Amino acid sequence: MNLKNFVAVGVTAFAALALCSCGGGGERKADEVLPIMSWYSIPAQDASLERYQELAECGFNINFSHLYTLKDLQTSLDLAGQAGVKVMATCVDLETATDSAVAAIKDHPALYGYFLRDEPLPAAFPMLAEWAERIRKADGGEHPLYLNLLPSFVDSVALTCNYREYVRRFISEVKLPMVSFDFYPVTFNGITKDYWYDNLQIVHEESEAAGLPFWAFALSTAHDPYPLPTMASLRLELYTALAYGAQGLQYFTYWNPGTETWNFHEAPINQDKQRSEAYYLVQQMNKELQARAYVFLNSKVVSIAHVGDDMYKGCKRMEDLPPHVVSLSTGSAGAVVSLLEKGSWNYLVVVSRTLDAPTDLNVEFGSKAWTIDREGNAVKLAKGPNTFSIEPGDVAIFKFRK
Repeated sequence: MNLKNFVAVGVTAFAALALCSCGGGGERKADEVLPIMSWYSIPAQDASLERYQELAECGFNINFSHLYTLKDLQTSLDLAGQAGVKVMATCVDLETATDSAVAAIKDHPALYGYFLRDEPLPAAFPMLAEWAERIRKADGGEHPLYLNLLPSFVDSVALTCNYREYVRRFISEVKLPMVSFDFYPVTFNGITKDYWYDNLQIVHEESEAAGLPFWAFALSTAHDPYPLPTMASLRLELYTALAYGAQGLQYFTYWNPGTETWNFHEAPINQDKQRSEAYYLVQQMNKELQARAYVFLNSKVVSIAHVGDDMYKGCKRMEDLPPHVVSLSTGSAGAVVSLLEKGSWNYLVVVSRTLDAPTDLNVEFGSKAWTIDREGNAVKLAKGPNTFSIEPGDVAIFKFRK
């Protein structure tokens, strides 16, 4: 979205969670928290402790407000810190007076990191690399730097290369500690599967090859051509991203943009500055995600495959069953089947590919296995075949010893 193209900078504390490998086992740990960021968040003129507490109550732990002045950024840091939220920093001074701006905020305990740009073209990479290095030196390398890439459906003529090369060039030329991209697959016409899965596959492969985590988005604000979010659409977007290895999650947007362009409406904090239905959907979703964070955070993707009648661009049909899985089948709509490993545990993640109807999953394990419920609890499976009805867009998660 062009709306997100602002000058900016910022990074901080949850970074250790999203940017390092912490080992682990098959049990929930209190310090395993998924970074969840609110894009286009509380504006400067509405900043108050109550608003930042409201943001925290919705389940966000990183705030990204589009701020212009250093003073507004410092106010955001102070309020966010009181609410227990970190800040992805942005203001004009971070680019035009980098050393003094970074010096003013780098020791603030609420600082998460520094935002550079949204959806840059390759021609901007040299400038962004130079800017990133200036921030890195001024900060002492204590906080990560971040920007968000274009989605894969952007024309290769505009990119001046194919999408894989675009991602690869960003990684090698700009040298940031994470990869982020936006793609909102649910439109009024359904799910844009032919591009979305391919985009996820490319970002997964390129970030993994570089040893970097990647972050992905869900759409929380209706605008043309995207409908109001539902629990099914949020689960589809976020659990699919996690199945592909995402280590940070973002919502576009939190606050309703004050523009008639794109027809933005009913953001979590809507055009009347009130909580909308989307606020409560996102709140429920974030609670669910954090309960299961230990499954995904710092896990390694062993394999990603698809089952079902249709195979879309970038999808790899499952040829061999994952280890310890005796049988696995779904209905014709199919599912994403991801195998993760962490410590001595494997996690099998099966995500619905449809918003229209439940997906019937039949699965049997050759060893002891557990399913992970919405509260993050492990529930032991009975021996033999087990049948599950996965709600539209939802996920079934299993764990078993490697």
